[in-house]
Amino acid sequence: MNDVVDYLLSGDPAIRWQTLRDLTDAPPAAIAEARAEVAMSGWGARLLGEQAEDGRWDGGTYRPGWVDDEKPFFDAWTATHFSLQSLVEYGVDPAAEPVRVAIDRVARQVTWQYHDTGYFEGETESCINGIALAIGGYFGQDSSRIVQTLLAGQHADGGWNCWSEEEPGAPSSFHSTLAALEGLFAVPDPSEEVTAARLRGEEYLLERGLLWRVSDGELTDVRFTLLASPVRWYYDVLRALDYFRLARPERDPRLGRAIDLLRAKQLPNGMFPLEYHHEGPTLFELEAEGEGHPSRWVTLRALRVLRWWEDAAPVALTP
Repeated sequence: MNDVVDYLLSGDPAIRWQTLRDLTDAPPAAIAEARAEVAMSGWGARLLGEQAEDGRWDGGTYRPGWVDDEKPFFDAWTATHFSLQSLVEYGVDPAAEPVRVAIDRVARQVTWQYHDTGYFEGETESCINGIALAIGGYFGQDSSRIVQTLLAGQHADGGWNCWSEEEPGAPSSFHSTLAALEGLFAVPDPSEEVTAARLRGEEYLLERGLLWRVSDGELTDVRFTLLASPVRWYYDVLRALDYFRLARPERDPRLGRAIDLLRAKQLPNGMFPLEYHHEGPTLFELEAEGEGHPSRWVTLRALRVLRWWEDAAPVALTP
């Protein structure tokens, strides 16, 4: 375990500070000092440097400005929405001056490309709104309009679906439901209505053990079992477990089968592999290793989930 932690600590500041917080007994001052580096160097600083004066990344809000709307849709990760999601995943300090400048630009200037509402007011699709709400909550922005849109779009079974507006009869989606839950969990001082909606959404996933259909117990989608990072808008078992680590610290037993699946993926050297790379243009690459190779990001997230589940002691750092 110590060797793995040492390897994680040798990575980017975004990984280093979260490793200190989640896997070691480092003092709060050391953790705060490491976190401050995220906005000053490495991936965090580089991503902040990609923002334009108009508040956008790569000329667009959800899709980059160079995408031709007449061509078939494809995923791209370079625009504002997913850049902000990455800053949250890096754990950049919202109080850092470069971060405050960046978020102020977004709040004042960035609108959704097809709805002409401010970024933190959201749009219509639950999968997009959930991520935007999580971003707003993280950076202390008023996103109450997104909250109301999500509450109005929750299905009777507790889940959400990004296509509900175009296809009213569409069943709930694992992808959209987890995104909505992450957003609602980030709401500061949630109302009883928000908490009730979140708990119903969590039950939708828990009833399915995060992966299996209620109707016949079969695996919903084999891709949901694959470990990916960054997660983007996609659902997978590690993203869901990382959510429940925070939302259900009491360790609901219905998560046990998913935990066993995750535990079985650990490599002999203690690391976890990147099993699925979500294709699409990026502003820059995070890790040189590709699918099938050990990943610092995946390992950090998997180990903190297992530490929570097993209530293991943190690693003691050598002075």
